[in-house]
Amino acid sequence: MPILPKYLLSMIDTSTALVWLMIPGVGYFYSGMARSKNALSLIVCCVLSLVVVTCQWFIWGYSLTFSKTGSIFLGNLDNAFLRGVLGEPSIGSSKLPDLVFCIYQCMFAALTPALAIGSAAERGRLLPMVLFMFIWSTVVYDPIAYWTWNPNGWSAKLGGLDFAGGTPVHISSGFASLAYALVLGKRQGHGHSNDFKPHNMSNVVLGTALLWFGWFGFNGGSALSGNLRAAMACVVTNLAAAVGAITWMCIDYRIERKFSALGFCSGAVAGLVAITPASGFVGPGPAVAIGFLGAVACNLAVHLKHWLNFDDALDVFAVHGVGGYIGSLLTGIFAEKYIAALDGATEIEGGWMNHNWIQFPHQLADATAGAAWSFFITYLILIIMDRIPGLSLRVDLEGEIRGLDAAEIGENAYYHVDKIVAVDPATGQQKIVAEHIRGVNDLNTPQGDMQEK
Repeated sequence: MPILPKYLLSMIDTSTALVWLMIPGVGYFYSGMARSKNALSLIVCCVLSLVVVTCQWFIWGYSLTFSKTGSIFLGNLDNAFLRGVLGEPSIGSSKLPDLVFCIYQCMFAALTPALAIGSAAERGRLLPMVLFMFIWSTVVYDPIAYWTWNPNGWSAKLGGLDFAGGTPVHISSGFASLAYALVLGKRQGHGHSNDFKPHNMSNVVLGTALLWFGWFGFNGGSALSGNLRAAMACVVTNLAAAVGAITWMCIDYRIERKFSALGFCSGAVAGLVAITPASGFVGPGPAVAIGFLGAVACNLAVHLKHWLNFDDALDVFAVHGVGGYIGSLLTGIFAEKYIAALDGATEIEGGWMNHNWIQFPHQLADATAGAAWSFFITYLILIIMDRIPGLSLRVDLEGEIRGLDAAEIGENAYYHVDKIVAVDPATGQQKIVAEHIRGVNDLNTPQGDMQEK
């Protein structure tokens, strides 16, 4: 059993924690963009993704994705229930034990469904969503991750490049969210009401900060070692996010003449998504181009939901689906040999920057296959689930109007205390004579419901 250098163990453990932090970060990002009566439910759905997929990863997810043998399509169950997963060299790196690689990759697997369920915001039932996460991770995420990251997968054999999850994480979650939105249908009043606006931009900014912070472990940690390649991945990740944020803000300013906080956050996430597959293959110059082009493409894609008339509540498809797809294609253009070789071991032919013209078709095949598999299999899963008694995907009309916080969780993100104050005519003193604690969903409760003190 190899002895793992302490610095490497510390680095991978830190990266694991950073990716873990992205999951509640997604929750806060989504929560702030939704209406207040659905704020808590989105945070809960995201952290539920963590626990559901962690269990799935233990049962068979890790084995299906990273078993050392398998077909070109999927792994086997040799490591089901983490049997034999301990100190042997992992499939990701000969310097990294299986157990360390397993928990790091578990965070990627747990984050992906949390991204996908954003399109179901404000109308998707919780119980079917939990079951969906388990099934989807098994039949969508695990195969796509296997194709891309397992040396036995067809995309890896073909020569596709994906450093940190452009196809397994972002394309798969983005196109799954599109399928989810189409199956669920539009929210009540969507397109006819101005009520569908972010209720708490502070949460959106907080979620963006947590995502940006965690992305250093997401991309930088994917080098699986402490070397110049990991450092470069962190540099280009930060740079692309900054360029994406500025680009989206400028586009919004041109239209609205306002410095939009939402535009800043959306652009930063778009830049982070676009740089993800390329982060271990490109230098700072291409990172600027990827951040810019990713933000422009995602900004344009936001308008697709109006043109195609579907309700992607939180623009998951536009940012993650389109951003991941564009990032994967740009990897085929900007990937360079010398960047990959910074770890002292990786050899690639590069992309168009190195006159390797075939790399772009390889990237196109990988991204398109991942998008198609995710969309059609997700659509099929949801259609079947929706026809099973007790697993209908959408809440009823009353529950949607009340909000998912009250209808599905029974708790609210916000409470308000109403008090009636009376003045004693004899003494002139003020006294609270009644009070009532109201959730955000029952602010119209008649004053007569108050409890007298």
